[in-house]
Amino acid sequence: MAEFESMGSLLRAPQAAEGWAADYHGLKLRTALQPIFSISHKRTIGYEALIRAFDNDNVSVLPGHLFGLPHSEAENVLLDRLCRYLHVQNFSCLSDDINWLFINVSPKAVASGHHSDYFFGQLLKRTGFPPHRIVVEIVEQPTDDSARLRDAVDYYKKLGCLTAIDDFGAGHSNFERIWNLRPDIVKLDRQMLVRATDDKSTRQILKGIVSLLHQSGCLVLLEGVETREQALIAVDAGVDFVQGFYFQVPSLSLDKVVSSAADFEGLLNDYKLQSKHEADPSVGIAGFFEPLFRTATNWLSQGHPARFSCDALLQHHAVSRCYLIGSDGVQIGDTILSAKLASNLDPRFRPLENASSADWFRQHYLQRALSEPGALQITRPYLSVSGAHMCVTLSCSYTDSEGAKVLCCDIFSN
Repeated sequence: MAEFESMGSLLRAPQAAEGWAADYHGLKLRTALQPIFSISHKRTIGYEALIRAFDNDNVSVLPGHLFGLPHSEAENVLLDRLCRYLHVQNFSCLSDDINWLFINVSPKAVASGHHSDYFFGQLLKRTGFPPHRIVVEIVEQPTDDSARLRDAVDYYKKLGCLTAIDDFGAGHSNFERIWNLRPDIVKLDRQMLVRATDDKSTRQILKGIVSLLHQSGCLVLLEGVETREQALIAVDAGVDFVQGFYFQVPSLSLDKVVSSAADFEGLLNDYKLQSKHEADPSVGIAGFFEPLFRTATNWLSQGHPARFSCDALLQHHAVSRCYLIGSDGVQIGDTILSAKLASNLDPRFRPLENASSADWFRQHYLQRALSEPGALQITRPYLSVSGAHMCVTLSCSYTDSEGAKVLCCDIFSN
């Protein structure tokens, strides 16, 4: 109780729209809020509270200077608690009574074990702020004491708060920690978005990470979105929430930030249009190759050899290989390579070349072809295990004297 009284003496009553402030080592501390948006809901679902420090001339002080002031573990804990006290006090005074408040917990406080005392629970009781509206952010960092990190997450969960792992995707990140801690939300490190912006192939990796986090039971937030291109990448990656300067910068005008909005209608319309344009080439590919497939499957259904039946397909410069699969998913005979591929095989992947009797039953292009007899199917680009290069697969089922079979054709994808 005495600690709250001493902290309370550091707080300054609200002046105009500034909200509460706090005094610390000659600096004035204030709360800034940055909205967090749900893409699907097209609206704000929470706010991250950030500390801002100002000197006696009201000049902004860099965060590094502020957090470099404490010279002991006790002072680190004091500053961490004072920031959280200030944020909760400010947010509890706003008109928003539904959305989440994201609060950072100092990594030093977690490492020291000071998260697990009475303070935060008492803070919520004193302010009357509901625990279920708090998302406690813990930075995803290397630590030799995984039990202490687990205790921190458990403590906030027992209070009724949600938990989030921050900066996931930095060099020390690993999924084992996610599986062990079971956070409610994972915030992806901004560098993942930067890499996806510069390298289109990385966008597929980002999608895979988001999918795996979803399968682990976590909602996913992508922070650091600064451009419309990055916003569209976030939408395409399947993340749940977004945050960044593109949508809104952190603001000290708390009442205004709570009433702010972002144009998700326009963003999602652009994404739908972009997706349609990106899908059109696949439709064009299917339309172009369909007559060649019809000729090949007609010959095959009459019992002609695969090499003869697929000759016209293999003459096309984009085609890399053709192969037949039975209804059980097992490849029938050898893969037939185009002349272009046969003369440019990468010797490093020679162990993957012979696919005779390979079992492709789990491949979606086979399942779709079998479920829609006679309809030409086309995949999205993927990495072919038969040659470790990106390709698109066309597939179509037909029937001969032995039963249902599927003709597959791989096309090089840049």
